[in-house]
Parts: sequence; structure tokens; C-alpha cells
Amino acid sequence: MDNGSLTETFPGLDLDFLGPKSSGKVRDIYERDDQLILITTDRLSAFDHILGLVPFKGQALNQLAQFWFEETRDIVANHFLESPDPNVSIGRKCRPLPVEVVVRGYISGVTKTSLWYRYSQGERLIYGMEFPDGMTKNDRLPQPIITPTTKAEKGGHDELITSREIVEKGLVEADLWERVCDAALALFARGQEMAARGGLLLVDTKYEFGLAGDGELLLIDEIHTPDSSRFWTETSYEELLAGSAQKEGKGMERLEPENYDKEFVRLAYAERGYIGDGQPPPLAADLAAQASRRYIGCYEFLTGRPFVAGETPVADRVAGTLRTRFGRQ
Repeated sequence: MDNGSLTETFPGLDLDFLGPKSSGKVRDIYERDDQLILITTDRLSAFDHILGLVPFKGQALNQLAQFWFEETRDIVANHFLESPDPNVSIGRKCRPLPVEVVVRGYISGVTKTSLWYRYSQGERLIYGMEFPDGMTKNDRLPQPIITPTTKAEKGGHDELITSREIVEKGLVEADLWERVCDAALALFARGQEMAARGGLLLVDTKYEFGLAGDGELLLIDEIHTPDSSRFWTETSYEELLAGSAQKEGKGMERLEPENYDKEFVRLAYAERGYIGDGQPPPLAADLAAQASRRYIGCYEFLTGRPFVAGETPVADRVAGTLRTRFGRQ
């Protein structure tokens, strides 16, 4: 695959002809009537901070999310309508629910909301669930579990919350929350099944939901991308379980499986002592290039399709596409 130079990046752009812009951590968003124009940039967010830019990340995310939205419509409706550009999606406008639905199949992670971090600090009651002593990082859970978090305001951190608290605080009504949880677990099962075809394990993931104007429940944002999910290669995980990677005096400490997601970047930062407190160091160019290859690889493993980079400069291409589509309306 010729994916061009790994120095080309897309930080975002301002398109006055589309009206006011709002920006998330990764996407620039414009509103047109009852639709949203979602422009996926190359910004990489981790630990609730934007660390830097990763070449072709935006295209890989946008096209992979499109793939999954099409593959899961039979489980729950979603906001995706069309993609006029490799970095752009058009979606239905809706009212987002005020929580993020995190489904976990393994006890892992380095962020302060992750299961393994809380467990390693001695907690055994996490997200309202009891965990036994003696678990090891990256152990598979008996069954996937839902560990929700609040949605942080800009610059803030997501916080742990239990399903019971979500209902008791009136964030989501009980019957709607039950529907959300059922959909999330079904989506995760589909994701695990399809990831296995590409030799990957879906470790955990984040889903976001919203309500359309008519009250229909919609899956929104993105699904099963390297930003919202973590993937390990099945072979590397099996090797670790077999103990083939226990060497150089590490005893029974388990090393990390090979991953195809932004956990690769989180782990690199954690090795330098940063897990989210204070301002993070900038994303190094070599780490950004390695992350780019993993994002592209994840797309290819999951879809079974070669990644074909769009024309560059990305900003000029996106602006031209959207000006043709919306500039004269």
C-alpha cells in the first residue's frame, strides 16, 4: 500500500461558508439544518488532552467508523448518512446522552478510569462491581461488562459512574438506559466476532448514544475505531498467555500484547511517567509515525480492504469538496 508521506497532517480548517464551527478533541463540526457535518482531523487525544497530529489518522477513523455503522445497523440505528470525502461524514442531528458507555472484555488500561488502574491501586469494588483478588493485568473477564463514565466538559476529565447512579441522578431514564446497555453489549459482541476474522481481539470500547427528534435511539460519534477502542493481535495475546514472552528476569509480570490503537501512545507516555496529570509532553514525530502505521493497519485488519490515502493537501481537498456541496446553498 502506498500511503504517501507520513509527514502530511491535517489539523483542521475553518470553513466560513458553513457557518459557525464547534470543535471536539478530534472533529470539527458544522450544523446544516437537521444535519451535522463532521470533519475528522489528524488530532490525537489521550488523557483528555490533544497530544499532537498523526498522519492519515482522520481518514482512517472516518472510513472505519463508516464501515462499522453500515455493519451494525441491524442492531441499533445510527446517525451516519453519507461520507462525501474520506475525512468527512454527514450525520443526523440529535440530543446526545450525557454519559459514555464503555464496554470491557479484559481488565486492562493505564488511564485513571481504566479497570486495571483502579484494581492495581487496591480497589475491588469498581463501577459498582466486585472483582476478586489475584487478577493479572490483561486477564480476560468472564463476560463483557459495562463501565460508564460521565462526559467531561472541555478541559476536564471523564469520571467513573455506576449504572445505578446514572438512573438515580436522572441522567438517563431506567428503561432507556436498559436499551442502551442491551445495544452496547450486542455491538461489542458483533465487534469481537468481526475483529477475530482479521486476527484482532476487541479489548474494550466506548460508545456514545443520542436521541433523534422523534425519540429514536441512535448510535453516534464513532464505533470500533482505534480512538474509541483497543485491539490486540490474537497471536501476541496467546503467546503471552503461554508464557513465551516472560524473559529477561521479568518473572511473572505479563508484557503487553501487540496493539493496534492509541493505547500504543498511552503506554509510551506512561513509560515516561505521564498518566494524565498536568500538561502532557508534545507527541514526538517518530511516535506519531508509528501510530499512523497502526491506525492504517487497524483499518486494513478490520475491513479486509487496503487503505488508499486521499489526495493531499487534505485541507484543500476537504474545503473543495464541501464548497462544491454546500457553498452555494
